[in-house]
Amino acid sequence: MKLYRIAFLLLILSAFHIAGCRKKPDDPKRCKSCIVVYKPNIYIYPKQTLNISVALHFPKGGRVVESIPLYGSGWNVTVTPEGKMNDQYDYLFYESEQPDEWQYKTGWTIAKDSLEIFFKSNLAAYHFKANEIKDFIDYWIPRLTDHNYYHIYPQERPVIEELIKVRFSSEPENFLRLFYVVKGTSAPSPLQPHTISNTIPRTGYHAAEWGVVL
Repeated sequence: MKLYRIAFLLLILSAFHIAGCRKKPDDPKRCKSCIVVYKPNIYIYPKQTLNISVALHFPKGGRVVESIPLYGSGWNVTVTPEGKMNDQYDYLFYESEQPDEWQYKTGWTIAKDSLEIFFKSNLAAYHFKANEIKDFIDYWIPRLTDHNYYHIYPQERPVIEELIKVRFSSEPENFLRLFYVVKGTSAPSPLQPHTISNTIPRTGYHAAEWGVVL
């Protein structure tokens, strides 16, 4: 009887071990070949002080890897008409990984020494505000120094929305989104020029976001 009980116990333990070693089925939404979007900043300008929830959604898979304030399952912030959040932040910051399905058909080739002039002009053409442009320049120009030239591929809102959606509990009337895919190169090879066609008015309750993919 004692041997029978021991054998039965070993059989149960073996079953648990086998079950624990089985591979879990693949998650169909899992990001399989991801690339990081660095430092997207989300600026929000309500008409009056607003309590708002903001959440990110990745239609083709992905996840948040960094955030300020802490993202968790979403941000809950109080925003003034000037864009100040929780009396502390000027924007929502995050970094995320998602599939590399950005557009590489059109863009510009810019010399390293001309990057600051280019980005100031280009961001203004998309209707970014002076403070948003300054934040971009202050952060990115000191970091783009390793190559003599850079290929810059703009990602406008329709492209971004395929990979990253931003959901507001109270939707802005206008939401400007622009990412740049930036690739260093040693030679000034030309790209098919990009025509800016997706400008967004900065009126009413509105928001804006920029980010960079390296």
